[in-house]
Amino acid sequence: MSKLKELNEKNHFQIHSVEDERFQKYGRILRFFPAEDLARRAEEYTTIPEKGNTYVASLPELEEADGVSKIRDVIYGGFPIQVGYCNGRNSTINGFEYHKTSEINLALTDYCLALGHRFDISPELTYPAEKAEFFYVPKGTVFEMYGTTLHLSPLKTRDEGFKNIVILPRGTNTPLSEEEKEEARRAHAKGHLESCLLLQKSKWVISHPEREPLIKQGAHPGVIGDNIELKY
Repeated sequence: MSKLKELNEKNHFQIHSVEDERFQKYGRILRFFPAEDLARRAEEYTTIPEKGNTYVASLPELEEADGVSKIRDVIYGGFPIQVGYCNGRNSTINGFEYHKTSEINLALTDYCLALGHRFDISPELTYPAEKAEFFYVPKGTVFEMYGTTLHLSPLKTRDEGFKNIVILPRGTNTPLSEEEKEEARRAHAKGHLESCLLLQKSKWVISHPEREPLIKQGAHPGVIGDNIELKY
């Protein structure tokens, strides 16, 4: 039995293949990217934590890998990028984030993603969890997620957890300065409601109210419904 079929038999929601045409409104598969050296370095320099997730925005050993410059030049038009990773044992959606640029991922293990569209966040800054669509990503897949795509951590499909490379414009997901936080507060007070979702540089987050670590960081608790868990 295929892993995708097994996951669909264990869960009450539909899980699609990332190769399915339904994924095309969220992103695309990148078949040209030579990922072998990057994957080898990730195995050498990154591990899966015993609990929770680990996210590192930039790791020099990954940024020196063969082929990274091709992503910089072809996908980001020569704009400076960072190469980091997100490894962990998460199995619940917890919330969603978006950037205003594409994000490139390399799946070092298989995993699932819960995806949505940022334009489905209501004017009241709520998002129904039931609107999310789920996709199975096989190990070795390199793909782009568009800046309109809601996403967060991968969901593990095996006990040992997941490993994922994350490529973004340099500075993304790094802390805001106090001046930048204050500017966001002023904008929100003047009616620019999206500003209360800004959690880090180029990182807008809407959290499930049950996800305490995100709430403690200041994330807006706007995801409505169950904090959906993937059974594997």
